[in-house]
This record gives sequence, structure tokens and C-alpha cells, in this order.
Amino acid sequence: MTACTLCGLPVGDRPVREDDLEGAFCCRGCLEVHRIRDGADDGPSPDEVDREGSLLPADTSDADGPGTGDGDETLETAFLALEGMHCTTCERFLETVAVGTAGIREARASYATEMIRLRYDPETIDREELPAALEGVGYRAHDPGDDREREGSGFDFGEYRTAFAVLLAMPVMAPYLLFIYPTYLGLYPPSFLHGSTIRTMVFVPLALWSTLVLLGLGYPIFRSGYVSLAVRRPNVDVLVSIAVLAAYAYSLAAFAVGSRHVYFDVAVMVLVVVTVGNRLETAVKRRAADAHSDLAAARETTARRVAGDGSLEEVPREACDPGDRVVVNSGDRLPFDGTVVDGTATVDESFVTGESIPRSVASGDAVVGGAVLTDGTLTVAVDDSSTLDRLVELLWEVQSTEVGPQRLVNGFALAFVPLVIVLAGVAAALWLAAGASAETALLIGLSVLVVSCPCSLGIATPLALAAGSGRAAEAGAAVLSANALERITDSEIVVFDKTGTLTTGEMTVERVAADDPEAVLERAAAVESRSSHPIAEAIVEVAPATDRAVDGFERDPRSVSATVDGRRVTVGHPAAFRSDGAWTLPDRFREAIESAREDGCRPTVVGWDGVVRGVVAVRDRPRENWADVVAALAADGRRIVVLTGDDERATGWLRNHPDVDDVFAGVRPASKEAVVRGLREDGTTTMIGDGTNDAPALARADMGIALEEGTDVAMDAADVVVRGDDLEAIPTVFAVSRSTRRRIRTNLGWAVCYNLLAIPLAMAGAINPLVAALLMGASSLVVVANSFRSAGGFGPGWLRRSEPESATESGPEPGISAR
Repeated sequence: MTACTLCGLPVGDRPVREDDLEGAFCCRGCLEVHRIRDGADDGPSPDEVDREGSLLPADTSDADGPGTGDGDETLETAFLALEGMHCTTCERFLETVAVGTAGIREARASYATEMIRLRYDPETIDREELPAALEGVGYRAHDPGDDREREGSGFDFGEYRTAFAVLLAMPVMAPYLLFIYPTYLGLYPPSFLHGSTIRTMVFVPLALWSTLVLLGLGYPIFRSGYVSLAVRRPNVDVLVSIAVLAAYAYSLAAFAVGSRHVYFDVAVMVLVVVTVGNRLETAVKRRAADAHSDLAAARETTARRVAGDGSLEEVPREACDPGDRVVVNSGDRLPFDGTVVDGTATVDESFVTGESIPRSVASGDAVVGGAVLTDGTLTVAVDDSSTLDRLVELLWEVQSTEVGPQRLVNGFALAFVPLVIVLAGVAAALWLAAGASAETALLIGLSVLVVSCPCSLGIATPLALAAGSGRAAEAGAAVLSANALERITDSEIVVFDKTGTLTTGEMTVERVAADDPEAVLERAAAVESRSSHPIAEAIVEVAPATDRAVDGFERDPRSVSATVDGRRVTVGHPAAFRSDGAWTLPDRFREAIESAREDGCRPTVVGWDGVVRGVVAVRDRPRENWADVVAALAADGRRIVVLTGDDERATGWLRNHPDVDDVFAGVRPASKEAVVRGLREDGTTTMIGDGTNDAPALARADMGIALEEGTDVAMDAADVVVRGDDLEAIPTVFAVSRSTRRRIRTNLGWAVCYNLLAIPLAMAGAINPLVAALLMGASSLVVVANSFRSAGGFGPGWLRRSEPESATESGPEPGISAR
């Protein structure tokens, strides 16, 4: 099977080739990218475009579909959402559990998206049995999207764990603040803590409350530590667990023998700081999970297949084989890529392609899985691939890749945790050998464990992100991801999606070239009133009101026609008026067609009695401030690139703009990610888009920026969401990313330096467990202060649920995109 020279996707039966270029390409866009990198240019032929001027979709019938990627055609692929993931070591643990289940051959879990991809044998295990195979030890699995249906149905302690952490710590810390600390400081006599009344009123409740805090707050941390040890990849939670349990066990033993030197406060303080840090990280991380859940849940799970006797049967999607015929009615989503064998309809492919213009299809046309029929009924022959499936897989691969601070912290923990445990043991042993008491040696070892708890390291990134999100929100943008902000220095390449990003996505009539413009608009509107196409709606909107008699409406891929007041009127793509010499096309209208294309309009031809009577120029109107934003970004020497699925002849207004360096037209949905991946080889890259087909490219880029008016999948895959259609907020994003990255690196540097200084002091016996806990807390406060300096402070928003039911009128909360 031939693969695309640029992106590696199958080229199908109709590869795009040019004589002056070696190789075969899956789409015109990939060819353009390859050509620009080598230096040449050309465009598609008129036969390659449909009525609206868009490239006809390439045949992808040879593409690998779901369940065939590894050569085993009996296996199926399933994506499940996961609850209870605490760190990246959960990935390996869940993968081990999954492949240990009969029928599951492969598993790949992702902490970033809180999902798992399974390859299973449907003859051994049913699809419905997969979630149960992964549940246990605090994990839950379910189909993507099901978690939203359950929201608000019951109380979830995990969602409010941070608030409970603060509230539960108060009864523990109160006795220390009122009685124990003042005695240590000499405010009360030493005998004050030895009375039986104090023991009953202070130390007994203190031990009980500390036990409750450990059971309530400590469970997810202890479980994470256990899981990491089970897969032999100790994480920072192992160190936290050992420190907390050691402080707690020592305090219980001291309390049992009558000692008043107890360190319940140390155990509680460590748990509170770690729980707050984990809550902040979770609020950020769930954005990636939403992106993949939206996309995976959009796939049809059943299909209406034509049986051998011609009847229709409702079957699971996985039961359909290439060549089977399925019937799709108006309002339904196409379950697969395929070829129309019967019927005519208009299909809305915006969810998959991002392009706002529906396409008319008839027998012989290729259709895209995931598209929705806006009218008509189709019988489709199933291909062995699905564009939506490929987007699901592509987004998964991009978002499941471990990058930036995630890889740094995980690698640090893998070496740091065993080292600290060894150092604590060595310190205790050396002090014992030097003649110190067992109690003193144990306290020194405990001090090493407590002082080295990497709380400041754990909150360094999420806190800096929260502060940066607040600053960006004030400018009209929500920063959602720390990874891009940490990695990016300054984008050298900025890639814009065209439709819906640089343009509004709404069609409007720009001008009419005709001897009698009013008559042309009247007749065109009479025909188009039977169509739900956006171009038709734009023509009907501006046409004079009329009561012309219309009948005999017909549609083909390039035009529509009807009998209007006894005359057969045809409206459509210019190519529909050239076939078999049946139409006379005056030169002035040829010039009007070319002029419309050069201005970025879609020429719609109107004719009757075998003669073209006029050309209506319709366009997707550019956003008013697009040129200013592009100029601002280009002013710093950035390369500006535009990607679009449109015919390149509709992009002349972009190619002629002095600040636009490259325009890649005719780009297939799955190829956008490959284009961005290729551009990243030339420099740090920012992708700006709004459609579902932009999601993999947004996730692949060094920074992804989506418009809030776009699809949920695009917003959730992006690192930044711009409110409304305010493109002017985008230049501000770059300044925010630079300042946030500096804060993240400063925080991480401080956390490392703190441990380099504090651990030797603890080993030398210069600090006890209480001082160690105070130092650990102080180091976290330094990180907090650095993250929020000059950021206008922070309110209680970071304690809230990450998905509010509605956004306020002023826009989304920092880190939360409005829906």
C-alpha cells in the first residue's frame, strides 16, 4: 500500500501527483507543503472541486481501519475513561491489570487524558465487560462521556478533597497552636503537658483526628505509592507515604509510652500540602481528557446495515465489514467513511473537517465518517477506514506523549525517592553508631524524610499555571496547559486555520455580476429556497421577496436546479456549466468568476435557457481584525502559515497579504497534524484553530490556541482558549506564556536547591521533625509567592470543581473554558 510522502497516511486509489515532484500524496495540501519546502507551486484542476469550490475528498478505501493496525483483523479497539488515576505509574499498573484479563491483548493507559486504549478479541470478551476488568484498587472505568451524565447525581468526596483537607486539619492543628507549641516555646511550664486532664482533652482527640485525616486524605496518596511499587517505578508518593506514616507511627508510639513529643502535626501538614497540589494539577489535567472523550463519544456505535434480502438490520458498528451497505437518514451521523451507492443528500462535515460549508453528494461520491446528513437519505458502501477513527487515534497518540515538566518530575522522582530513603537510613545508622539514643536516631531519620518531601516540586508547575491563567483571562484568553507554557520560548512559526478562525464561518453575498442582478437573485433564491446549504441561505437572505412558482427541484454534486415560472433555472459551481457544451458562458462572466476567486469569494453561477445569466460572489467573511493580529505576530519575525481544506484559488486574498508567508490549501483533516509536525522541525510552532479536525494539530503544536466559538474538542485539545472571536487577545498569550515559563523554571529551581540545603541539615541533626515540616511548608509558600507575584492575587476559584455548570457573563474562570 502506497503511503503519502509527507504525512505517511494511505493515499488510496487516487493519489495526488505532479510531474515535477517525486512521490505520491494523500491530498493537495500535503503536496503543497512538500512543494514549498522544495520550492514550486501549482493548483488543482476544475474537475477536482465540488460545487462549493472545495476539493472532493480523496478515496481512502485502502487506509487501515480500526482493528487492522497490527495485522490481527479479529481485534477491536475500545477507549475507556478512567477515574482514580493519581500519577503516571497508574498507567503501567492498569496496563498490567488489563493484559492479564482474558481477551485483552494490548492496553495503553494515559494519565494525561485519564483514558485507556484497549485492543481486545470480541469473541473472548464482550465490549460491555471491559470496564469491569479494570476496576479495583480505587479505579473505575466507563465509556467516554458517561461521566458527564453522572455529574450531580451523587456526592463525590474526591471533588472536594482539597476543602476537606483544610477543614480536617484544623482540629489537629488547634491543640498544637493553643497548648503544645506554646509549651515548646516556654510560654507554659514543661509540666503543663503531663497532667491527666491535658492528656484526655488534648492528646486523645489529637490521635483520633489524626487517624481520620490519614484515612480520609491519605488514601489516594498511599494507593499511588503502592501502585508505583507494584510496577517497580517508585514515585514521589512513596516518599510522602513513608514520611507521613513514619511521623504518625512514631507519634502513636510516643503517646502510648506517655511521651509528649508527638508529631501528628507533621503528618497532617504534609498531607494537606500534597492534597492541595494534587487538586491544582487535576484541574489542569482534565482538559486533555475532555478532548478525547468528546471525539470518541461522537462515533456512532450502531449502523443500519442492508441484509441479504434487502431488509435493514440494526447492528453494532464493529459488525460491519468493508463492502457492506448501510443506510443513513437525515440527521444521522455517518458511521464510516464510504462511497455513496444510492441517494442524494447534503452532508455537514464540519465536526470532522472544520469547514462550515455542507457538501452535496450523490451516487459515486466519497463521504466521511462522522459527518451528519442535513437532508436526504443515502445508502453507503462501507470502506475499511474512518476519518473520525483516525482523528481519535491521532489525538490519542499526541496527548498521551509524556513531555515537558511531566517527564522531568517523573525522572527526578525515580532517582530521588530511593536516594532519600537510603540517606534517611544512613543518617539514623550513623547517629546510632556515634552513640546517640535510638529515639534520637529515629527522629533524625524522620526529619530527613519529612524535610525532603517534594511538595514544592509538586505544586511548582500547577501554581505558576494558575497565576498565568489569571493574567491571560484578564486579556480575554484562558490558559489551560502547563506543558506548552513550560516548553515554549517564543514561537517562530504561527499556523492559522482559515475557516472559522481568520473568517467568521458565515456566508454572505459580496456582489452580483449580471445584466439584471435583481432577476438573477430572484430566480436563484427561488431555486435555493428548497436547499439548506449555507450558500443557498445567503442568496435567499439578500434576494427580493417573490412568489415565483417552483417545482421539479433536483440536486447533483455541483449544482441544484428547478423549474421557476416555466423556465429551468440552474444554480451552482462554474464546472457544472461547462459539461457537453450545453451552456453558453459569456466572457464577462468568465472574468467575473476569476475575479471572485481572486478576492477569496466562491463564485456561484446562475443560468437558464442554456445561457449563464449571472455570477453571485459569496464569501466566508474575514474577521475584521484578522489583518492587525497577523501583522502584530509577524512583526516579531514570526513565519505566518495558513492551513485550509479549501481550493487554493479561494485563498488569493491570503496569499497576497504581505504578512502571510505560506498558504497550504486542500489539506485533509488527518494531514493537519502532519503539517504541524513537519513545521515544528523548522522551529517552535503555535497552531490556532477552531474545528474538531484541528484538535490533533492543536495538541501536536508547541502551543495550541482555540477560539471559544469553535467545537468543544478543539477547545479541550488546545493549551489556550480565546473568548468569543477576539483574535486581538492572541498576541497577549505569547507574553503570558513567557512569564509563566519563567515562573515555572524558577519554582523548580527553588525546589531542587531547597532539598540540596535541607537534607544535609536534617542528616546533621540540626533540625527536628517539626522544624523539618515547617521548612517543607515554607518552601511551598515560597513557590506560591513566586507564582502569584504581580498576578493580582488569587481567590477561592482553585478550590472549585473544574467544570462549572455555566460560565459567568464576564467569561470563563481562569483555566476553565465556557461552554
